[in-house]
Amino acid sequence: MGITFRLAWRNLWRHPRRTWLTISAMIFSNAVLVFMMSLQLGTYELMIGNTLQFLTGHMQVQAPGFKDDMKMRQVVNDIDALAETLRDQLKLEDITPRSSGFALLSSDSRSYGAQILGVDPEYERRVSIIPSLVKQGRFLDTREAPEIVIGEVLARNLKADLGDEVTLLGSGRDGSFAAAVATVVGIFHSGITDLDRGIAEVPIGFFDDVFYMQGAGHSVVLITPGFWMIEPYKVRVEELIEDDVVVHDWDALQPGLKQAIQADLSGAMIIYTVLVILVAFSVMNTQLMSVLERTHEFGVVMSLGVKPARLGWLVILETTLMGLGGLCLGAAAGGLITLWFSYNGFSFPGMDQMAAQFNLPQRFFPQVTLLSLCLGPTIVFIGSLLSSVYPALRLFWLRPVEAMRTV
Repeated sequence: MGITFRLAWRNLWRHPRRTWLTISAMIFSNAVLVFMMSLQLGTYELMIGNTLQFLTGHMQVQAPGFKDDMKMRQVVNDIDALAETLRDQLKLEDITPRSSGFALLSSDSRSYGAQILGVDPEYERRVSIIPSLVKQGRFLDTREAPEIVIGEVLARNLKADLGDEVTLLGSGRDGSFAAAVATVVGIFHSGITDLDRGIAEVPIGFFDDVFYMQGAGHSVVLITPGFWMIEPYKVRVEELIEDDVVVHDWDALQPGLKQAIQADLSGAMIIYTVLVILVAFSVMNTQLMSVLERTHEFGVVMSLGVKPARLGWLVILETTLMGLGGLCLGAAAGGLITLWFSYNGFSFPGMDQMAAQFNLPQRFFPQVTLLSLCLGPTIVFIGSLLSSVYPALRLFWLRPVEAMRTV
């Protein structure tokens, strides 16, 4: 083993330029894979966080079937008490009750349908960014006031401004006619047209009176300290709630979000695979050239009794040494680049305008993880080893007499 290792090391540096070119290809591909995978993970976290902070939250406690049907009668009874119990037991303040219904909103000149959310003004600020997106006026103050906050597009459609009154017409929990008048106190801009056009928020106490909820609601929304804490908190919530309600995490509440991430990841995997294949062929070409130019040398040692298997192992060991060098240096280079961008952020021209439009941060921050640091370089290393199998197998077809005649 010692002699084989020394021979492999010597053979690598017989042509240092070729060796360094091959290792450089590995370093480049490994660094690119580390950075791109880390950037993807950071982008996905931003995408998930930004989407969930609008309304969904990390998880919700609901009545069975409400997620799919959203019927007014599918309620969680005594919702304020449930929210308070969860805050107390979980030692978590980012929990709020919420009610939901649909109504026709009418101003002096126009009428439009919208989803009406009954929210707790105090705790809604902890789980949703809509209160911070109010560009005109203010957010809701008290639980009982006949006030309403509407989206910018909805305000434009209704031709309603701050201080104007809008009439709400809908159906109550018991199927009775629900009607009320609320004053527009705030107009928010999220950058998402469907949200700005179809959402209005009122105090949960006012919603309770208008829609005859009798203390019931439709969901308790929770935000955990981090994505990695969602599953433990979900298990804990399931232990605390009664059998007549269920808990859904963001994956169940926003299935389209996960599908979009999976589709993007699949497309990226195709690009990564092509990159790995190119590196593997580069390594195979290098080792094949190395074997061909040493045909005479291999013929001599085989005539002296050295088995083809040992020579094949020598070729694979040479590739292993190059692969380890490319893996370590590439992972280190990619990790350092990613670490720098994880602190300083990554942006491209025109991103400022897009970020302002959709309420996104102006920079993306790659997420350095053990997975993103090791997965790409490891795959490149394995691909390089596999690519050296063919040059090694050629030695089994080598005839010593013919090989020694090779110049």
